[in-house]
Amino acid sequence: MTNTKLHSANLLGLDYAREAVNLERFDFPIVDVHTHLSGDEAARVYQRAANLYGIGLTYSMTPLDKMDAVQSVLGDAVQFIAIPDYGRLTSANQLGEQYARQIERLYKEGVRVAKFWSAPRRYVIEKKAGLPGAMSLDSPHILESMATAAGLGMAIMVHIGDPDTWFATKYSDSNRYGTKREQYEPLETVLERFDVPFIAAHMGGSPEDLNFLSDLLDRHPNLYLDTSATKWMVRELSKHPRAELVGFFRRWHGRILFGSDIVTSNKHLHESVDGKPDAGPAHTPDEAFALYASRYWALRTLLETRYVGQSPIADPDLAMLNPEQYNSLSAPQLNGMHLPALLLKTLMHDAAKNLFESLEG
Repeated sequence: MTNTKLHSANLLGLDYAREAVNLERFDFPIVDVHTHLSGDEAARVYQRAANLYGIGLTYSMTPLDKMDAVQSVLGDAVQFIAIPDYGRLTSANQLGEQYARQIERLYKEGVRVAKFWSAPRRYVIEKKAGLPGAMSLDSPHILESMATAAGLGMAIMVHIGDPDTWFATKYSDSNRYGTKREQYEPLETVLERFDVPFIAAHMGGSPEDLNFLSDLLDRHPNLYLDTSATKWMVRELSKHPRAELVGFFRRWHGRILFGSDIVTSNKHLHESVDGKPDAGPAHTPDEAFALYASRYWALRTLLETRYVGQSPIADPDLAMLNPEQYNSLSAPQLNGMHLPALLLKTLMHDAAKNLFESLEG
């Protein structure tokens, strides 16, 4: 513990640089397959956190116009994942032919993964754009661009489903959002249609239900999972008995990849234009470092150690379910699972190395 200023990424006042020294130094570089890196200044802060926590290679969903800035800082330590611009969606063609051309161009530049985002929040985006159903994984335009990626032999990353806490609250209107299980019907359609590797982000969107995930993995040998969305993973994976979670990782070793879901931005290093902090998660270089490093500290502590205690990262999902007991700065229990060394090596390095080398082959 230090006198470090407490904020949502460091409720325990940890010195994340010092904490990194207490974790094992592996003889292999950790591969983070799921980040969103943007901003040259922020990339330098991220680079420090990544180096301290043993991250040797990062895969990032970086906007096209930000790739050069990020690569100028990280060099060969970053690889990119193609993703369309959902924030400026006005035509279904942007998800079809236009995204297909983008995928082809990025493939020539070495990109080997294409991302398709289809969380229940898509209904809000689709409604705003006047494009109902356009972002479903089995929509005609998505199938067009997905076929392009598959034809090139690329891996396909998908975001499908969201936390159970959200389905109990913000998605409780099943007539609008569907049930959680219904989110997986389009996924299974494309898993059967395209014989390429699929990476289902955020433990397939169901870290709460390992049996459901095992059934999916059993039915679809081309399906992989990643551990991204740190707050979500810490909250839900900590709830499983250690023997159950270790058994799950052992059964599916080689098909679970390490990912953090770290989001960087130059905005994290500065206050807003009027000099007042905005609602963002960080406003100084020190806070930005804590934001990024906290994800690696929490994930590695969860996976490697026997730590039992509060997570240092605030988790607003707790207050969504029980606002009388929790607030926006409440944090869940973090129970270290102390995975065996061989499983850790597979999870953090070998699975990603083997997968991405197969795409080049």
